[in-house]
Amino acid sequence: MASLVHPKASLPFLLPSPTPKTPSSSNKLPFLSRSSGSQFHGVQISQHISPSLPSSSSFKFTISSKVNKGQTPPAFTLKDQDGRNVSLSKFKGKPVVVYFYPADETPGCTKQACAFRDSYEKFKKAGAEVVGISGDDSSSHKAFAKKYRLPFTLLSDEGNKVRKEWGVPADLFGTLPGRQTYVLDKKGVVQLIYNNQFQPEKHIDETLKLLQSL
Repeated sequence: MASLVHPKASLPFLLPSPTPKTPSSSNKLPFLSRSSGSQFHGVQISQHISPSLPSSSSFKFTISSKVNKGQTPPAFTLKDQDGRNVSLSKFKGKPVVVYFYPADETPGCTKQACAFRDSYEKFKKAGAEVVGISGDDSSSHKAFAKKYRLPFTLLSDEGNKVRKEWGVPADLFGTLPGRQTYVLDKKGVVQLIYNNQFQPEKHIDETLKLLQSL
């Protein structure tokens, strides 16, 4: 019996067509803005598409703020180691060093606090105030300051509200509160931001260099 072969037939013609892929039900589109004039340093938009309603979608925005050099940071009022309210505006008219640290009595934070203590006269000579901020309560700060004879103000940011408002980055994949130092000039404008989790004494060196140039 003779066989019939279509002259234009080819192997791809005989194979089934690939099934088109179904779009993912969730797409994340990260955006990073590097504009120095904006206080928003990161925006993440998540688009959730309902499989039952293909035409409908909802958007979720996550916006985090960050204090940058040349900006005036958010104001705050926190309790010091003696339980008294202290506002950032209290230091207007003189330079102020605001340093955020993870916790009282930890090795790095103790080393940093004692380094600020040992150089405190140099800060006073530069006309600057030193303020340390962590999430510890006032009683913890009081014991910490007394034990190491700290001559400067420690503020209690319970709940880390101010830390979040200033956009202090976390360390070790977000598991540890960050160590970051800010130097504000007499007008309350940020002139230096220094971050170093593992060499806390360098915060003092970098800060003094700037203060001595103001």
